[in-house]
Amino acid sequence: MSNLADVIEQWILRQMASEQDEIIILQRNEMAEELACAPSQISYVLSTRFTIDRGFIVESRRGSGGFVRIARIPVQTFVFQDAANQIDEAISLEEVKAIVGRLRSHNLMTAREAALVYKCCTILFDRIAPMERVPLLKSLLMTLASQNEA
Repeated sequence: MSNLADVIEQWILRQMASEQDEIIILQRNEMAEELACAPSQISYVLSTRFTIDRGFIVESRRGSGGFVRIARIPVQTFVFQDAANQIDEAISLEEVKAIVGRLRSHNLMTAREAALVYKCCTILFDRIAPMERVPLLKSLLMTLASQNEA
């Protein structure tokens, strides 16, 4: 028999599965009534099982008219965003290649994509000043992130 937290989590995930845009807006009290539990139990599940690490963003407003908004965010986007945030004017070509290597080793890009990114990085480091290179490198990574979501 599953515990109440599992039941609440599965109920929320079923609600999300029925939505096209991966965002749901729920009323905590109505959920508690339907699931025969306390609103604090729902809050517990939201704070422990619907975290950014698990690919969710939760916004909660309490009081009359309060709601819970849960959005599913592709984890790849966070990983690529973190990689892009590591790029600054002081980063070396080897460090960029190491970042790309980590993305590749986690299967977030194909070997072909990694080879193209390596070549682009080599060209950017050879021909473009660091101040102009940084936004190009970040844009390159975020373009890959958006393509991996599709």
